Amino acid sequence: MEAEKGTQHVKRGLKSRHVSMIALGGCIGTGLFVASGGAISKAGPGGALVAYVLMGIMVYFLMTSLGEMATNLPVSGSFSTYAAKYVDPALGFAMGWNYWFNWAITVAVDVSTVSLVMAFWFPHFPAWIWSAVALILIFVINALAVSAFGETEFWMSLIKVITIIIFLIVGFLTIVGIMGGHATGLSNFTYKQAPFVHGIPGIISVFVVAGFSFQGTELVGITAGEADDPQKSVPKAIHEVFWRIILFYFLAIFVIAAVIPYTSPDLLGSSASDVSISPFTIVFERAGLAAAASVMNAVILTSVISSANSGMYASTRMLYSMADEGYAPKFFGKISKNGIPFLALLATTVVALLTFLTSLVGPQIYLWLVAASGLTGFIAWFGIALSHYRFRRAFIKQGHHLDELKYHATWFPFGPLLCLILCIVVIFGQDIGSFVQGKWFEIAVTYISVPLFLILFFGYKLVHHTHLIPLDQVDVSPANLDDEQQAHN
Repeated sequence: MEAEKGTQHVKRGLKSRHVSMIALGGCIGTGLFVASGGAISKAGPGGALVAYVLMGIMVYFLMTSLGEMATNLPVSGSFSTYAAKYVDPALGFAMGWNYWFNWAITVAVDVSTVSLVMAFWFPHFPAWIWSAVALILIFVINALAVSAFGETEFWMSLIKVITIIIFLIVGFLTIVGIMGGHATGLSNFTYKQAPFVHGIPGIISVFVVAGFSFQGTELVGITAGEADDPQKSVPKAIHEVFWRIILFYFLAIFVIAAVIPYTSPDLLGSSASDVSISPFTIVFERAGLAAAASVMNAVILTSVISSANSGMYASTRMLYSMADEGYAPKFFGKISKNGIPFLALLATTVVALLTFLTSLVGPQIYLWLVAASGLTGFIAWFGIALSHYRFRRAFIKQGHHLDELKYHATWFPFGPLLCLILCIVVIFGQDIGSFVQGKWFEIAVTYISVPLFLILFFGYKLVHHTHLIPLDQVDVSPANLDDEQQAHN
């Protein structure tokens, strides 16, 4: 396979059901289970629904863009490879390190969160022990085989999906009055300033929250390098995930907004430590289910471990891919007997561990590290959309026809252009209030990931004298999976 220049390859051990569930599970987590309440509180029920649906549509176009490239060239660490091949090697370098750094820190954030969630049941137990157990567990799962990671993610994602389905059933029964004693109906949609609170600025502020909720959908691009049949499983995952995301997010927020008025202080929780006031917990309790908090705490624990597990996988594969492309030391591209880039996994675990330790000894350093990873997901999305726009234009310019592609994104160029515009809006709309009030320290914390990315990008350009690749010189050749298979044998 051309994009993977070394003689060692990761193993294609992910089945179609794994790819679909990884893509779905990647964007269903604490963003939906906890932070969705804050979104309704900020923008009202109508504003929250509009923001999440618009972001869901953007994510769908992003996924189709990624799907077109991932079926043509299914590689681990795909975003870095596509940016380098279709735009500029400096962009591939910056995106790769940016994404690896983001997920390695996210693993540390998630293992820290595990201790907060466990404190619900064991308030007097040393918190760091739970985090250590979680990190060891995630390391072992990722060290076994890619199929072990896929199977773990499949079942943890299934738990989340089943929870949402039960929640929707209970919620609709509460709305009509079959559960909970009295019918709430849709009165909360017209309560006081509802359905749209704070107008368009309110929707834009929630747009940012919604964007973070959907972070992780791009994992389907990383899995393409280890899917047993990426040209079938990736498009299937993209189509399934879009409808499930819209269904789950739209209906879940609709139920929360119908049962709980937007003025309720119970909606203001925003982290996993707020499980007792998770909107899911409150809806279950109003329906008369006494054990709701414990059940939702268990589900949120599953979500956090799933997020850390996915983060460890994504960052490991990105580092492996960069080593293969020459953007990272070559030894990170070495593969163990069971098909795992073990040294890349070890390096990611060490960074996650060191970041976690800063949360214990230097809370300020930890907060800066977390802030530095804050916008990297949107930067990755911007890079994916730009890479696809360039790939398709180069593909056509070089005389190719769309029917040569195993899968092609519809509505080109509208899809990638919409993603580019909305990513810019979200990135620059992060902290408008601080700009207005001149709070430069808050601005620095919010936007630190942007200058870090630019330093990587321009630093590589200065050292290697790279430039934007002319469209007629862009390498749009597809991967030969038959040759890759023979290399494995």
